[in-house]
Formats: sequence, structure tokens, C-alpha cells
Amino acid sequence: METLAAYLERKHQELRLLNDCLRNRLDLARPRSVDEVVRSKFQITAALRAEHELHEWKATETAWSHTAYPASGPFEFSYDYQRADLRVRGPSFYELECGCTSTAIYTASGMAALSAVLLATAQIVDKADIIVLPGSYGETLELIRSFISHLQLVDLKLPLGDGFARANSPRMLLLDSCSFAGAFEAALRSDGSGLDLLVFDTTCFAGRSGRIRRVLRWARRYGIPLVLVRSHNKLDSLGAEYGRLGSAVFVHGNEHEQRAGRLDCKALAAETRNAVRLLGGAALPAHFPPFAGSATYWALTKRRVAAILRNGRSTARYFAAKLPALSAELHFTHGLYVTLRGRRRLDEARARQAAEDMSNELHGEGFPIRHAGSFGFDFAATEWFHDATTDQYSVRVAVPDLPTELWNNLAAAIARWWTMHQAEVGR
Repeated sequence: METLAAYLERKHQELRLLNDCLRNRLDLARPRSVDEVVRSKFQITAALRAEHELHEWKATETAWSHTAYPASGPFEFSYDYQRADLRVRGPSFYELECGCTSTAIYTASGMAALSAVLLATAQIVDKADIIVLPGSYGETLELIRSFISHLQLVDLKLPLGDGFARANSPRMLLLDSCSFAGAFEAALRSDGSGLDLLVFDTTCFAGRSGRIRRVLRWARRYGIPLVLVRSHNKLDSLGAEYGRLGSAVFVHGNEHEQRAGRLDCKALAAETRNAVRLLGGAALPAHFPPFAGSATYWALTKRRVAAILRNGRSTARYFAAKLPALSAELHFTHGLYVTLRGRRRLDEARARQAAEDMSNELHGEGFPIRHAGSFGFDFAATEWFHDATTDQYSVRVAVPDLPTELWNNLAAAIARWWTMHQAEVGR
């Protein structure tokens, strides 16, 4: 259990890390409340972005100045016109095991990275199956159905059985960190020898999560070519959504174990870089968090994510007891959010309105909660949620990094509000 005093001290350390990246530091007092933490964090990161633009004025889209050496904290960049050939030197957002090397391609968002990888596979294979698990991100499935015509979507259900077995067509597995916990665990207990490529969306796991290491070991055991795709403005920005940034990291090290016919990861990396160029999806240097990479950053990130996960586990238990009929999904593998269903079936508009109403009313009561479409914040965030597996809508409650007692009180308030308003719906 973390006390409010211990929490505020930890937040003071986070703010100090951010503030130390400024050339002209802000005069910030030690925070006395969650609202002060949130306000200061977004204030500092806005100043960081503004300062970057003022300092890097020579590094424009046309790369007109040969004396420009753009950087953002530990990240250094080189590129020509419109960043089509962007090269990044800096710390990794992952912790790869010994014996593995990697190629990182940065993009303007997580979806830009995933889109580029999947589109690039068309240059490697004519047709292929792409296997997805229950709970996979809805926009990813929409992308495949709408624009990736050479990939045949295969929706697996539990039990997975021989869902990863070899087939006449090449087989890719899209492993999503927002999958349901049971499906994710079942995948890592399965035989992956029939897979020709593994695309792992790590967005909902911390960069040094043990689950990422487990997937790396699983892929290596079966010699599966592996690509890690990620949105970095979630768990990699200390809760401040520093800027839209994504990446595709091609992991090398399985080559000696790969069977003939599997996709060539190095060739796929080259085609992905080309897809990023043609789609205009290269990353913006200003969106690389200058506070990332240090030992202090990793220590604070680890403590943040641990606090969110603790709160997430207690929330799942509490809602299972208090809202058994109104809980949609409480056991996503990442543990970062839960979803609540209506007594009557929700559509997108009603789910959105419920999320907004609940946030506004509870925020008015003094709780740190907002209607916001993301997660990993220092406040609870609510938004509508679409389960692409069941085609049903619910309200997502993203669990925040808050001291234990404060979050427990807010979780109880959410349960009371939801119960009362769903009772009104049922009349």
C-alpha cells in the first residue's frame, strides 16, 4: 500500500526528471495534490516541446541547413527531405536479451508502425493467413479488413487447439498486448513451430516487462521471425503523452533456427522502411521524450507501472464482487483497464455519453478522473470501448497511478455511480 505522502514524493521525482531536461527550468513547488502533479507534468512537457522547436530551428522538413544536428535528449537524428530516410541513434525502449540484435524504425504513431509492417509483407508474400486472438485491438482488425487484402484474417477462439499449425499458406500471428489474459497465456503455451512471422504489439506492456521477455524466448524457441510494434505515448512518457511516436523493432537472433520458407526479417525491415517513406509516416524528432533512457527514468517507470498494475488487480477483484452482472471484461492480459457493460446493450454514442457523464460527475466530487481516450495517466480515464470479438460496446475505465487508498475510494465511487445509473436505465 502506497501512502499519499510516498506517492507525492515519487511524483516530485518524476517532475524533477522532466524539469531537468529544460534549458530554462520552471520554478515548480513540490506537488501537494494529484491535480498539481497532472498540471505540472503537462506544463513541463509542453515547455520541452516548445524549447525543442526554438533550439532546433535549423532542422526543418527540407533539411536546408548543413549545420543542423537535431537531437532530443539522448536521441540524435539524421535525415534528408521530409525525414524519408530518418535515422535515430539513442537508447532502446526495450531490454533485449543477450544474443539478440535489432533494427528499429520509428514512425509517427503506433498504428503507423503496424500499418507499415503489415503493408510491407505484401512485398514478401503474395497471400498469407494472419491469426488474431480474442480481445485484439479493434482498429488493428479494421485496418486488416479494410486495407490489407493479401492477409486473410483468422479469428481464433479458446481453446486454441492446433490454431498455430502449418497450413498451405504462410501463417502470421498478431499477438496483441490488449488480448484477453487467458488467450495470451494459451498462445505462449502453444507450439509455435508452424508460424512464419510473429508481429507483437507491445503497447500495453512496459518496455521492460517480463511478458515481453517471455514472448522473445517463445519466438526464439521456435525460430519465429519477430517484429515488435509499439505506440510510445502511452507507458513510455511518464503519464504525460509527450508526443505521437511509434516504432517497429525487428529482432534478429533466430535466423539459425528458422525453417525454410519463413519470412526474412531483414528483408521485411527494408520493405517496412520503404513503406514508411511512401506513406509519409516517419516520426517527428520533437516527439522523442528527452527524459527517456536513464537509470532514473527506468526506475520511475517501473514504479509507475507497478502501481497501476496493483491498482488494476484490486479493481478487477472489487468489480467482480460489486458489479458481477455489469462487468464486461476484467482480465485483459495487461491489467491496465477494465470494461463495464450496460444493463441494456450499449452503442457507441451511449457508451461515450456514459463515460463522459460518469467522469464529469465524479470529477465534480473531487476525484481525479477524466473522460480521455488513452491510459497510463496519473488520473483515471474513461472512454467508450468496442470489443471487436463480440461487436459489443462498453465503457473502459483506465486504472491510474494513484496512491492505494485514493484509488480504492475512486473505484468504489465508480461502482456506485455505474450501479445507480444502470438501475435507472432498467426502469
